[in-house]
Amino acid sequence: MKAFLKKINVVGALISAVQFFARKNKDRTFRQKVFSLLHATPSSGALHRYVDRLIIWAVLVSVVCIVLETVPAIQAIFQYEFAILEIATVALFTLEYIGRVYSCCETAKYSDPLKGRLRYMMSIPALIDLVSILPYFLGILLHQVIDTRFLRIFRLTRLLKVTRYTGTLNTLMKAINREKRVLFASAFMMLLLVVLTASLGFELEHDAQPDKFDSIPSAMYWAVITLASVGYGDISPITPLGRAMTVVISLIGIGIFAIPAGLMASAFTDQLRIDRETFENEFRDALAKGQISHNDRHALNAEAERLHLTEQDVNRIMEKVRHELKFQEQGLTAHLNPEQLLEKYRQQVSQLRSLVQSDDFAQAQDLVLALDNTTATERAIFETLRK
Repeated sequence: MKAFLKKINVVGALISAVQFFARKNKDRTFRQKVFSLLHATPSSGALHRYVDRLIIWAVLVSVVCIVLETVPAIQAIFQYEFAILEIATVALFTLEYIGRVYSCCETAKYSDPLKGRLRYMMSIPALIDLVSILPYFLGILLHQVIDTRFLRIFRLTRLLKVTRYTGTLNTLMKAINREKRVLFASAFMMLLLVVLTASLGFELEHDAQPDKFDSIPSAMYWAVITLASVGYGDISPITPLGRAMTVVISLIGIGIFAIPAGLMASAFTDQLRIDRETFENEFRDALAKGQISHNDRHALNAEAERLHLTEQDVNRIMEKVRHELKFQEQGLTAHLNPEQLLEKYRQQVSQLRSLVQSDDFAQAQDLVLALDNTTATERAIFETLRK
């Protein structure tokens, strides 16, 4: 009974989302409706999230089917089901790709109907969408000409589609971009150490094992797995000097090869902190304006979702910002003696007089004197300061 009621609630929520979407996009064009369906906008509502979840589940189901198809016993039993699921997921991904290309002109970056769409089609997300469906259609067109089974591996690129729905990859790319110089220096150190290790290994082990250490490029394989502390054991030194060198470079490799991992972990954590501080500043700016508008709230919710902030995290940040603003307002007059309060009053009056007597403020004079815009006290202060 509970499962049935839960199912009814899901259907009811979906119907409610469709009705909200239809009401919000009633007077909009078809292209704008498609854009709102595929992108988070103030008029998208919950239906946009349902579409995103459908695509994510389709990606996961498709990848699982691709993996299970390689098991002969499972493929023999569920061959027909796998084919149906592949057609359904490809159809969904194709509709999504066409919809995104068609509606991309709604953004300022791709506003031109022709050049904008071509520019979008060359973007990384669009290329990922294209590669995820292209192997299926190429297999249909070319299966009689060439063996298209190698195209199956490209279907796994559908997993990259999930990166569109998470901000983790964006945070990681920002972290890499910030620390690219340090990472490049670390990579250069690792490459230098690999070459030196391979050269020493070749010189010390070539005579004893000419089949395994036949050249420096061949020794680089041994150098990498030794420095990375992997040690498969298929190639190992047998001379005393070679073994002594292996002990030394293994200890060195533990530190050198751990540098990039430590850098990336630190940079990722730091970038996540920066993003969350930026979210706090955005909320602080929106709150400083007074009442948070619907667009501001939508932008804040989208940013919170990108940063994977829970509702509790968002509420905590909002309370923190409100407390800071309230403390700042109270701090303007707190712990001041009468002389300090008088001086602050004079400063405020002087700043207000400079504002009223400025040339730019002349444009707002009619608005100040209008009875509907200001109170009698505000107009009296204005007349006094203007003299």
